[in-house]
Amino acid sequence: MNKISYRVALGGVISSLCLLAMLATGIAPILYLTLPMIAGALMMIIVVEVNTSWAFLTYAAVGILSIFISFDKEAALIFILFFGHYPIIKQYLDKIKIPILRLGTRLAIFNACAVADYQLTIHLLGMQETAKEFAKIGPYGIAAVWVVLNIIFLVYDYALTGCISMYIKVLKPKIFGKRK
Repeated sequence: MNKISYRVALGGVISSLCLLAMLATGIAPILYLTLPMIAGALMMIIVVEVNTSWAFLTYAAVGILSIFISFDKEAALIFILFFGHYPIIKQYLDKIKIPILRLGTRLAIFNACAVADYQLTIHLLGMQETAKEFAKIGPYGIAAVWVVLNIIFLVYDYALTGCISMYIKVLKPKIFGKRK
């Protein structure tokens, strides 16, 4: 199953599904975070079926193409900065033995990506109104939003674990049949 033709075909199928999700952010703007999350979760299939380097190659292709085809550039940016690569590196974060270090590393990665996304959204995409809106809620409001974002991230991380487990235990045997 690990022949080059299989890897190329699987990468093409996953890439097209990811790009379809990114394109759909223009059709359903309310899902501008949900659809990049789904696209990122699809990257985990490449990790399981092929390997991490092939998943990064697929992520790079989807990231570059999503800039061009996605109507919602903010959704493309959040996919590139976080949702595209986090599901790929998650397997390495899961191997950290010390729970508090594992959690701290995950949160550090998320927060660094969130800050980068916020800064690039404001400066690269020209959404200075977003910064003005955040300034109106004050420092306590910003802190509250940050705490909620971290909680949502932890739920997302937990859901990714469940998704990959479901793929390996339920979907993969149904798609490929039971192997001996």
